[in-house]
Amino acid sequence: MVFTKRSFITLGILGAILAAAYYFFVSKGITYIWHWEKIPEMLFYYGVKGPHETQPHLHLGVLMIGFVLTVKISIVAIIFAIILGTIVGIARLSNEPVTKFISMAFVELIRNTPLLVQIYIIYFFLGSLLRLSAFAAGTAALAIFEGAYVGEIVRAGIQSIHKGQMEAARSLGMTYAQAMRYIILPQAFKRIIPPLAGQFISLIKDSSLVSVIALADLMFQGQQAVARTYYAFEIYFTVAFLYLVMTFTLSMATQYIERRLAISD
Repeated sequence: MVFTKRSFITLGILGAILAAAYYFFVSKGITYIWHWEKIPEMLFYYGVKGPHETQPHLHLGVLMIGFVLTVKISIVAIIFAIILGTIVGIARLSNEPVTKFISMAFVELIRNTPLLVQIYIIYFFLGSLLRLSAFAAGTAALAIFEGAYVGEIVRAGIQSIHKGQMEAARSLGMTYAQAMRYIILPQAFKRIIPPLAGQFISLIKDSSLVSVIALADLMFQGQQAVARTYYAFEIYFTVAFLYLVMTFTLSMATQYIERRLAISD
């Protein structure tokens, strides 16, 4: 992965803001005793875990356990959001009135209701009926919520491709599905990478809401650590930094993909 000059400038600005904020709080004489020395053991610790281990090993701390689960939730939700969004986006352009109406109703219903409410409905209502785990319910809620937005992005990407390309593909004997798969969608996805990246960055941040259903993600682990230690500032700053690591990595990966696709053009 190549880091551009713009990336380093962004990191420098963020570092300067954090340093200025820290200096401001210290200079104002906030009577808070910092305990940053406690944070490393919440990320990694070396020792014996459980009665079956006899030799000490390096283990993940509570925050890193939540970090790993958040990454898993985000990856699974992104994959299903892409699949669902592609189907919805194509359905929005269908000539079938019923298909078009259902896809439009889905988009409007999901986009205009809060994600937190959807998580509660899926976990407590559908989860009880279908016996879904907290992981499955939380991931499904995120995938459905983001899938509605991805569907609109895909629809706009398809509509940005000139209609003559579909007509040319059909004139060569391709079916509608073949023309979409081999001609239209590859070009559309190249154009919608930037908005998709922004939407998936939003998904990673929105994943913190699954903590309300006791799913032990990064935010939940941070809340539990604060309740045990009362080191609120240190832990929440660390949680924010770990979310920044995830979103910044995704942003850099997206820029790399864009550059590779630009070379192919």
